[in-house]
Amino acid sequence: MASKEVNQMLAVAAAACEDKKAEDIRILALDPVESGLADYFLICTGMSDRQNVAITDEIEIRLKRQFGVYPNSVEGRRQGEWVLMDYVDFIVHVFSVEKRAYYGLERLRKSATTLSIADLNAQLASQIQATITAKRPQKASAKKAVVKKAVPRKRPKPKKSTPVKAAKPKKAAKKSAKSRKPKR
Repeated sequence: MASKEVNQMLAVAAAACEDKKAEDIRILALDPVESGLADYFLICTGMSDRQNVAITDEIEIRLKRQFGVYPNSVEGRRQGEWVLMDYVDFIVHVFSVEKRAYYGLERLRKSATTLSIADLNAQLASQIQATITAKRPQKASAKKAVVKKAVPRKRPKPKKSTPVKAAKPKKAAKKSAKSRKPKR
C-alpha cells in the first residue's frame, strides 16, 4: 500500500489534470507482485499536443510547489503525443486520443485495479483518519506535566558606587628665578 504522501501527490496530479480539462482520467493501482515499476499509473487524454504539454506543466508546477518534488524523468514533451512523467511511486501518462487507443495501457495492465479520483480521495481520507486515531492513545496515556508558576527572578540591585574624584594634576614645581640663567 502506498504512503499517505504518495496518495496526496497523486490526488494533486489528478486535480491538475482535471483543471487543464484532460479527459478520461484513470488511476491504475498496479499489482505489486507484477510491477516493481511503480505503485500507480495516472493516465489521461488531451485533445491536442499543446494541451498535453500544458497538462504536464501544470502537474509539474503543483507538485513542485506543494511537495518540493520534481519528476525523475520526462519523456515525449517535445512531441506532445505521449508525455510520460516518472515520479518513482507513480507514473503520469498524458496521451493524445490516437496514441491512447493504439497503446492501450489499460489493456496491458489487466491485473491493475482502476481507481476513480473519488476512490483515491476516500482512501486518502481513511489514511489520514488512521493516522489521527493512532496518535490519540499516545496523548491520552502520556503523563500530565506538572505546571509550575513562573517565578520572576530577582535581579540583584547594582551597588551604588561613589564617584571617584579625578586626581588633580600636580603643579609643576616652580623653579626659582635664581636657578634660571638667561641665555646668551
